Amino acid sequence: MDRRSFIQGSALASAGLMFNNQYSWALNSGFPEVRVPKSERNFSSKSVEAAIKEFSNNVKNKELTWLFNNCFPNTLDTTVTHKIENGKPDTYVITGDIDAMWLRDSSAQVWPYLNFIKDDEPLRNLIAGVINRQTKCILKDAYANAFYDDPDKVGEWATDHTDMKPGVHERKWEIDSLCYPIRLAYHYWKTTGDTSPFDSKWQSAIKVILNVFKEQQRKDDLGPYKFERTTPFATDTLPMHGYGYPVKPVGLICSAFRPSDDATVYSFLIPSNFFAVVSLRQAEEMLLKIADDKKTAASLTALANEVEQALKEHAIITHPTFGDVYAFEVNGFGSYNLMDDANIPSLLSLPYLGALPKDDKVYLNTRNFILSEENPFYFKGKAAAGIGGPHVGQDMIWPMSIIMRGLTSADKKEVKQCIDLLIKTHGDTGFMHESFHKDDPKNFSRSWFAWANTLFGELLWKTYKTTPELLT
Repeated sequence: MDRRSFIQGSALASAGLMFNNQYSWALNSGFPEVRVPKSERNFSSKSVEAAIKEFSNNVKNKELTWLFNNCFPNTLDTTVTHKIENGKPDTYVITGDIDAMWLRDSSAQVWPYLNFIKDDEPLRNLIAGVINRQTKCILKDAYANAFYDDPDKVGEWATDHTDMKPGVHERKWEIDSLCYPIRLAYHYWKTTGDTSPFDSKWQSAIKVILNVFKEQQRKDDLGPYKFERTTPFATDTLPMHGYGYPVKPVGLICSAFRPSDDATVYSFLIPSNFFAVVSLRQAEEMLLKIADDKKTAASLTALANEVEQALKEHAIITHPTFGDVYAFEVNGFGSYNLMDDANIPSLLSLPYLGALPKDDKVYLNTRNFILSEENPFYFKGKAAAGIGGPHVGQDMIWPMSIIMRGLTSADKKEVKQCIDLLIKTHGDTGFMHESFHKDDPKNFSRSWFAWANTLFGELLWKTYKTTPELLT
């Protein structure tokens, strides 16, 4: 099932539809057992379980410990399939309710577990397996965003007007789809020192990524990628015969779609270009130190420098109220889109991704803008205020945006406010969701969305380790 069909069919459902056990609120001190039973879990990590136990023993807020117990291991409990293939670990990761592996989501879902892999070999192998699977996916089709476990499966989007291949779930070109695997690989390497996933195939995948990024600068022509879908939703297809609206080649990289899987308005998506700079520099370091590939490393650095300079020249817009801010999208001709979307990379998330320091002046101005009602996708209601996006629609706040606000804040009071808000808006389910209505948290989309769950666990664990007093 695709994301939009799920939203139409079962989004905005009440919390009771997921668990059918609201009676247990009274029977179990207000907190039902909603985590998957041990016997049904896909994977169990001794270090993650130890973290859950430590958190529960030391944090006195029982609802918060219940949420951490449910959310933090959700990716491992429900979405991973791990095996050894040809002597190497291989891990397939679904998003939750959709049986497909997004390069972005799979990276983000296992990211918080990197903190626990030094003393947990099975968990380390599981993440190495994600890296190995992502390498195969990129080599199969670097323009695709999501893949099936079965390499020969022909899915529901086979009729999309693009070069669809068996085993590809969806072929929406998004810069971040190629950045996230580099981010995961780089930090796995830095954490473990293990270079076994970074063989000749992985190095070939990096060269493919470099080539795609260069193609999508569109300096000489529109490049090989185009995409159209027969759909009533404008955000699910591209205009201008599948190439999107025109851009002026200025050194930035085109992204046909956003990390929400919605089409861009202007193809130079600024948060994703910032992410690309970080990823190119990480890939350069790995190619140099692991493979001694000076030629490719130099090309990666050159592209990173070019995109970085183009961001300085084209990404900053002067807002009449907030001063210099980063635009969300530009086209190189002077047109720009001022907004932010909840999905990551977002403008809000740039420090989290290592693209900017938290105290960057333009970032702080941008943060003030996107966390205000001047941002057309900042929604404020009776239950909460936060960022949403076009993907689900008007007045729907994404918990991910509240989590990211907490993860990027230097203000303890703001971090606590974010956590308190997330406690109040899980819709009596014990899990995070894709989105909820600004006036009613029980009116939500996607009851099983592992990325949001794991990301919430990351915020709680980071807070517990750095400022535990905020969890009282």
